[in-house]
Amino acid sequence: MGATSSGYCSFTTSHEIRHPDFSGRSPHSSATEMEQEKVNESKELSADAASYRCSACHGDEDWGLGHPIRGRAKSRSLSASPALASTREFRRTRSLHGPCPVTTFGPKACVLQNPQTIMHIQDPASQRLTWNKPPKSVLVIKKIRDASLLQPFKELCVHLMEENNMVVYVEKKVLEDPAIVNDDRFGPVKRRFCTFREDYDDISNQIDFIICLGGDGTLLYASSLFQGSVPPVMAFHLGSLGFLTPFGFESFQSQVSQVIQGNAAVVLRSRLKVRVVKELRGKKVAIPNGISENGVLAAALDAEVGKQVMQYQVLNEVVIDRGPSSYLSNVDVYLDGHLITTVQGDACPSGVIVSTPTGSTAYAAAAGASMIHPNVPAIMITPICPHSLSFRPIVVPAGVELKIMLSPEARNTAWVSFDGRKRQEIRHGDSISITTSCYPLPSICVRDPVSDWFESLAQCLHWNVRKKQAHFTEDEDGEEDGEQGAGS
Repeated sequence: MGATSSGYCSFTTSHEIRHPDFSGRSPHSSATEMEQEKVNESKELSADAASYRCSACHGDEDWGLGHPIRGRAKSRSLSASPALASTREFRRTRSLHGPCPVTTFGPKACVLQNPQTIMHIQDPASQRLTWNKPPKSVLVIKKIRDASLLQPFKELCVHLMEENNMVVYVEKKVLEDPAIVNDDRFGPVKRRFCTFREDYDDISNQIDFIICLGGDGTLLYASSLFQGSVPPVMAFHLGSLGFLTPFGFESFQSQVSQVIQGNAAVVLRSRLKVRVVKELRGKKVAIPNGISENGVLAAALDAEVGKQVMQYQVLNEVVIDRGPSSYLSNVDVYLDGHLITTVQGDACPSGVIVSTPTGSTAYAAAAGASMIHPNVPAIMITPICPHSLSFRPIVVPAGVELKIMLSPEARNTAWVSFDGRKRQEIRHGDSISITTSCYPLPSICVRDPVSDWFESLAQCLHWNVRKKQAHFTEDEDGEEDGEQGAGS
C-alpha cells in the first residue's frame, strides 16, 4: 500500500456497526448459503479494500486543509487525498487501532496480519511490524542542547547513510549546533541531510520510520510532528528516565538493521484526538454552559459558526487546571453528551488529567492513578487535588467522547495543555472535546510489548522493587514452628 492510500481504507473493527441486509433473502435460507455469503463478503472486502475510505478521515480528521506549505517540502498532506470513485462507505466506529483492513503507519509500514487471531483480539506479544516496500527515508530526532548526544547522533547518521543508503531527515535547528557546524569531518555527511522546520514544512508523506535519541520527550515530540498517520518509531534511551525508549545505543547497528529488514515487535500506543472550540471574543458575548433537566449538553452549544477551532493529537495526556488563579477550579465533564461530574479543586495545580494508557505512567501516575498497559483500549480520567475525597481516578472505554467546559458558577478561567505543550486559556463558552484517535503511534519494541512494559516499570519506576526476605534454614524452620513472628 503506497503513501496515497495510507489512512484511506475502510474503518472496520470487531465493534463495527453494520447495515441490515435488505436483499430480500428468505429467512429460511440454509446455513450453507449463509456461510457461503459470508465467505464471498470477506473476499469482496479484501479485494475492494483500497476503494473504501474512512468517513472520519475525510471529515473531522482533516488536519492540514487551508494551510499551504511554504517550505521546501511541498508534498500533499495525508488529509488532502481526492475522493475515491467508490461511493460505498462503512460507518466510523472509534477504536484503538487505525483504519483497516490493513493498518498502515507512514507510507510503507504496517502490522503483520495474524491469521490466528481469536475474537479479533490480537495477543500483544504476536504484534509484529512489516514493510510493504523497503524503507528508504528516516527521520532522526535528537534531544536539543545535550552535548552528550552529538557523538551518538553522528555515528547513527553515518551508519544510516553509508551502510544502509538511507535518506536522513533532521530538524534544521539540530544542525545549527556549533559542535556540528565546526566539525569538518562531519561536513560531507551534513551536506546530504534533508532538513525541515516544525510548523512550517510538511514531511508526513516522506518519512518511512523515525529514530529518537534522548528521553521520553523525544517520542512525544515525534508524535506532535504527525497529526495523521505516524511512521514506526525506534527510540534509543539516552535521556534521564527512558520509560518509552527501550533500546540501548551500544549495539545500534544490528538493531537498526533488524528493523529495516522488518518483522520487528511493535506496540500501538493510542493517541487522543483533541478538539478545542473557542468563542471569538470582541464580536459576541461568551455563552455560559447550558444544561437541560436530564443533564444532557444543550444542543445550542454545539454550533461552531463564528468560533475558532483547533485540533491536536496527544500521546500522553490533556491537562486542565486552574492556572494562576487563587479561586477553586470548577469544570464540568461530559461523557457522550451527558454530564457525569464537576471537577473542583483547591490547590495550585488542581484540575483533571485525561490520559491515554501510555500517559497513565506519566502525570496521571504522579497524581495517584493506576498504570495501564498500552494495548488496553481505554481513556483514564484522573483528578488533581480534588475537593472530594471520593473522587477517584476512573477508566472509561476508548470509544467514548469526553467534553470539558467551565462550570456556569466558575469564578475564574481554566488552562489546558497537550503533552505539556501549546498551553492556553479556556473561558466560559469554550469547550474541549476528547476521544481516541484513529492514528496510533507504533513504537518498536526490543522484545515484545508485554516484556518491554514490565521491564520499564521495574527499571524506571522501580515498581514493586524491594529487598527480598531471607528464607529460613531447616533448623530455624523447626524452632519457629507454631510461633507467630512480629512480621507475620
